[in-house]
Amino acid sequence: MTNIDLSTPLFDLHRHLDGSIRLETILDLGRQHNLPLPAWEIEALRPHVQVMEPQPGVMAFLEKFNWMIGVLVDYEACRRVAYENVLDARNEGIAYVELRFSPWFMAQGHGLDPAGIVEAVAAGVDEGRRETGIGVKLIGIISRTYGPETGMKELQALLTQRDKLVGLDLAGDEANYPGAWFEEHFRIGREAGWRITAHAGEAAGPESVWQALRGLGAERVGHATRINEDPALVDYLAERGICIEANLTSNVQTSTVASLAAHPMKGWLERGLKATLNTDDPGISRINLPYEYDVAAPAAGLSVEQIRQAQKNATAGAFLTEDERKNYLNWGKQ
Repeated sequence: MTNIDLSTPLFDLHRHLDGSIRLETILDLGRQHNLPLPAWEIEALRPHVQVMEPQPGVMAFLEKFNWMIGVLVDYEACRRVAYENVLDARNEGIAYVELRFSPWFMAQGHGLDPAGIVEAVAAGVDEGRRETGIGVKLIGIISRTYGPETGMKELQALLTQRDKLVGLDLAGDEANYPGAWFEEHFRIGREAGWRITAHAGEAAGPESVWQALRGLGAERVGHATRINEDPALVDYLAERGICIEANLTSNVQTSTVASLAAHPMKGWLERGLKATLNTDDPGISRINLPYEYDVAAPAAGLSVEQIRQAQKNATAGAFLTEDERKNYLNWGKQ
């Protein structure tokens, strides 16, 4: 028995492609390229790559990426990982997924050209889309952790495949690299025709969400766990129907919230906020999207009706054209 409404398409709007690399692929690429992996069997590798217990913060959680991006030795590896992301989403029953990635972050381990990574990722996603038939769109990330100057270089790399991407996101060290440093980057992104989302209100407070909305032009907000500290912000999000990309399990694993029971999502849905359920980094968190619906959401206190409302919210919040959205709204009626 599942809490997923099978008559409604299942969407994942907040999923990091570079946090969704199979353990088998890490081992395979490690062997191919003689990489110094910390272990050579699945179960021995798992604690090095996946979260086994809550981490002391977001940046500690992000350290788990090291062995994932560490195997991205060439553009073929990047293409393969993107392709496998699409197959894995299909195998979870997902009808539509927005995969996000930071080409600068992915390039770091082996000195690749970020523009080459964007091209490889787009090719892998195209291949996966053709094979599976599911809906997939790409969101480029500017990683704030590298600072605004490098962020501009990352933006230029993303722009080389402008028509292959639907949106632009800001991620990384929110506490120490404020969104205000990246307003010019996002102005350029909006002018390129991209939709805008941003990680905000996770490691910093409500002021970070306000900045994302007003300074970056964000149409959606990732995480947003601290918005309740500012009732005016909650009202603003509710009145404008701004989508929140909630990530229940990862918020506990980063110690952003103390437990699933303490997560604010139930209250958000009661207030009428357009909150959605997403996976964030399923390869690191050891989850998939059905797990978030059937295990994490009930543990967070959501009723079946609220869980299914979150599922509908994702259809409304997705970066789709209106014609595409209508096709998904007719899901199960054909």
